[in-house]
Amino acid sequence: MVTAQEETRKTGPAGVEGDLGWALGTLLRAYLRHAKTVLSGVPGGARGYKVLSSVAHDCPSSQLALAQLIGLDRTVVTYLVDDLVAADLVERTPDPADRRARRVVATATGRARLALADKQLATVEEHLLGTLSVSERDDLRSLLHRVAVSVHKDGVDGLNCSAVEEFAAADDL
Repeated sequence: MVTAQEETRKTGPAGVEGDLGWALGTLLRAYLRHAKTVLSGVPGGARGYKVLSSVAHDCPSSQLALAQLIGLDRTVVTYLVDDLVAADLVERTPDPADRRARRVVATATGRARLALADKQLATVEEHLLGTLSVSERDDLRSLLHRVAVSVHKDGVDGLNCSAVEEFAAADDL
C-alpha cells in the first residue's frame, strides 16, 4: 500500500500539477543550493562564475557589456571583476579596438577553474534531471533556453539576478 507521503513524492504536493512557478521555483532552489557548494571557490559565487564563463567564451568583454548580459549593475560587475582579478581568474587588458577601453579576459587559471566548475555543474544538472531520459533532458534544456533567449531579447530583464533572488526567496513558492 502506498502512503500519502510516498504518493506526494511521486506527484508533488496537491494543487501544483501544471504550476510552472512551483516547478521552476523548486528546481531553481535545488540547483542554486547545489551550485552554491560547487561555486564556493569562485569569488562572487554564481555571479562570479557567470562573469568568468562569459569572458572565457568571448562574450562581451567590456564590463558594461557584461553587466548588461548578466543583468547586474555595472558597479557590481566592477567589484566582481576586481575579485576575479585578485584570484587570478581574469585580467583586464587593453582593447585593441579602443585604447581607452579595457577588456576582461580569462586567465589560464580561470579557464581551468571554469572547466572544473562546468563539469561539477553538469553533474548537478544530471542529478536534478535524473528522472528524465537523456532525450527529455536535451529537450527541456533546449526549450528553456529558447524561452530565456526570447525573454532576454524582449528586454523583460530575463537574466536579472536580483529577480531570481527575489523569486527564490518568495515565501509562497
